[in-house]
Amino acid sequence: MAAAAGRTTLPVLVINAGSSTLKGSLVDPGSTAPGPGATIAWAAGADGRQDVDATLERALTELRLEPSAVSAVGHRVVHGGERFRAPVVVDDRVVAAIEELGSLAPLHNPLALRTIRAARSRLGSVTHAACFDTAFHATLPETAWRYPLPREWSAWGIRRFGFHGLSVQWAIERTATLLGRRSQELRIVVAHLGAGCSITAVDRGRSIWTSMGLTPLDGTMMATRPGAIDPGILVRVLRGRHLSVEQIDDALERRSGLLAIGGSADMQALLERERAHDQAARLAVAMFVDRTAAAIASAVTRLETVDAIVFTAGIGEHAATIRSRVCRRLAVVGVPPVPARSVTRDAVVSGPDRRPAVLRIVAREDIVIARAAARLARKRR
Repeated sequence: MAAAAGRTTLPVLVINAGSSTLKGSLVDPGSTAPGPGATIAWAAGADGRQDVDATLERALTELRLEPSAVSAVGHRVVHGGERFRAPVVVDDRVVAAIEELGSLAPLHNPLALRTIRAARSRLGSVTHAACFDTAFHATLPETAWRYPLPREWSAWGIRRFGFHGLSVQWAIERTATLLGRRSQELRIVVAHLGAGCSITAVDRGRSIWTSMGLTPLDGTMMATRPGAIDPGILVRVLRGRHLSVEQIDDALERRSGLLAIGGSADMQALLERERAHDQAARLAVAMFVDRTAAAIASAVTRLETVDAIVFTAGIGEHAATIRSRVCRRLAVVGVPPVPARSVTRDAVVSGPDRRPAVLRIVAREDIVIARAAARLARKRR
């Protein structure tokens, strides 16, 4: 396989089963250089669901991948519940446990599980590792993870978990490198802004507060999800029998957020329409900025001091005007202004010696997953 040529060790295949695409990449766990990658839109099966086998096979073909050409396979899994607080080797018990957690992340976990099964069938000779977005937030204090609800609700598993932990882990490492400091001494806020959005307060490497909750629906406004809303809204809709539980679930997961307000889930498209004086797009962008700034300000209050604000993921990386507008709203809590200038590399985008520093960092969950998978594979040898 060409991708393995010239390597002293075999790469890790990282698989990220998203709601709209399957991403596969070959990552050298000892390097931060991008490796070969393939992003494939899900093929449709006869039952109308994603054809996981066909899509995975196409990704492996595009990567020119032979089963013997990788040292391990790492899978991103969104929800690990209370059981999975670290990456684990995938076995039949892990598969069954992930299946039980499907209802907590219905857009992601069931699809990830189907992909894991297909990949184990296709690449069964190597270690498969599951890496959970919730695991990084296992350090949340009780003040953050507990909801102010009747105590018995906790026994039902109702608590805050948090997500995008793999992205936050990478953001911490890169922030330390760019600022020339140790991650164990930094207090930062990470704004993961993509199709899904979350804000996390990190105190010297530990998650102490995050905006997403029991599920990825909570927090700030997203592409097709509303973020935090008055729970009384759902009670009213159910009592009025306006929608069924299934219809509410569909509306909250797929038909809210930027799409509901602006008619598009694509931030770049909304910004283009805003420049053309489209009122719906203008409102959607303004609401997104308002809620993102509010969530970052909330995270700031959880820290004794703030060394950096990090913008990452699709919107955080590529929508410079959003970064600039959010920081302008945060001037009241001491965040410096940043120019609405596009940046194509990891960088400090605020002025020199301004604190907190504002950074733009490319999300590299693949590196975090590859390292974990390689580590677990080595332990099994």
